[in-house]
Amino acid sequence: MLAFMLQFAVTGGVLLFVQQASKRVLDAEQHELVRELQDELMAAWHAGGEPELRQIIEARLETTHGGAEVILYARPDGKPIAGNLGAWPTVIAPRADWRSIDLYRTDGERPERMGVVAMRLPDGSRLLTGHVIEANLRLVRVNREAILLALLAGLAMSLLGALIMGRLISRKIQTVAATANMVGDGTLSERVVTDGSGDAFDALGRSINAMLDRIEALVSQLRLLTDGLAHDLRSPVTRMKSLIERAIVDTRDTATLSTLERVSAEVETLLGMLSTALQISRAESGIGRDRFAEIDVAALLDDLVEIYGPLAEDMGFTLQTDVRGPIRTRLHREFVSQAIGNLIENALKYAENGNRIVLGASVSAGQVVLTVADNGPGIPADRHEEALKRFGRLDPARHIAGSGLGLALVEAVARLHNGGIALSDNAPGLCVALSLQHDI
Repeated sequence: MLAFMLQFAVTGGVLLFVQQASKRVLDAEQHELVRELQDELMAAWHAGGEPELRQIIEARLETTHGGAEVILYARPDGKPIAGNLGAWPTVIAPRADWRSIDLYRTDGERPERMGVVAMRLPDGSRLLTGHVIEANLRLVRVNREAILLALLAGLAMSLLGALIMGRLISRKIQTVAATANMVGDGTLSERVVTDGSGDAFDALGRSINAMLDRIEALVSQLRLLTDGLAHDLRSPVTRMKSLIERAIVDTRDTATLSTLERVSAEVETLLGMLSTALQISRAESGIGRDRFAEIDVAALLDDLVEIYGPLAEDMGFTLQTDVRGPIRTRLHREFVSQAIGNLIENALKYAENGNRIVLGASVSAGQVVLTVADNGPGIPADRHEEALKRFGRLDPARHIAGSGLGLALVEAVARLHNGGIALSDNAPGLCVALSLQHDI
């Protein structure tokens, strides 16, 4: 828009300059004609006085009958001697510089716009010379109207050009933005389409693609490293757990048995962390999209209530569902079940003094929103972002066993389904909303 306004201002300035320059040239030409006529008549007066001047005026007017010249030779009192004006104009002094005025010529039927100058001759008589400038005024008016039309046409063309250019630029930017959004959603293989034109957008696309190639290579290496490390650690940790459990069976010493049981619990936590890390890695890499299937969300939540209901009752909670209408969508059942299960386990662990957990489901703005809400103490709003960080654990929860990966897995599952995760106040308690793309 700024470029359009600048272009319009430049065009308008150029047209205004042309109009004013044309007007000045026409005015100067009229002044010159009148001055030349005045000089010629003065030369005649100097050569032969009144008779010579009268003769020249009459001869000139006869020759240019119907022309544009205006002449009046008058006595000191203004009474006409010769010329084509019937009387000396009352608004014109005996000595006057250029004036523009409407006057009747003796052979005219209507007033005409004239440009005139007046002077007093040495003997006291008066001489008025001028030129009809109506044609010039019409030319100036036509010129002004043409320039105005050209300016309006230029405005329309500039606006159209700006709109077309803006649309083209917007389309190219939207292409880059769409690629960036898809990469942000985890599709690292996406690239900006380049046309080989060599323009600025093509160069930008090549630079972004080179950056994405590097990012994809680094992320792939890091993912392979973490995935391989987690996978390789599971075997020795599993063997360690098996050995500890065998030692627990064979141990008779109470103190040693207590220590082994604590070590076994820590190993179990470590195994859980490794399993969760593998699940997060697979979800973030997009593994499992081929296992999306159409699912009845209400039935899925009912299954989770059946699985976690007994545990919730043992811990003093009631577990129930609140599904708003029939909802069917395509999703990865195992990942979503694991994500909701993690949220239920978190609520059971951290919702101290609470007694109710509600699993909700609704459809909003093209998203299936699954919620797990409790009536415990909740999390302050200014710490929601901290709670979502991987391995993030708020101070009051540090005495409770856990890995800090539960919400990270939920977020990875949400991203796999082109959704997100959000925390909100349940007044009292915490509500965790898992948004999934509604794909039916």
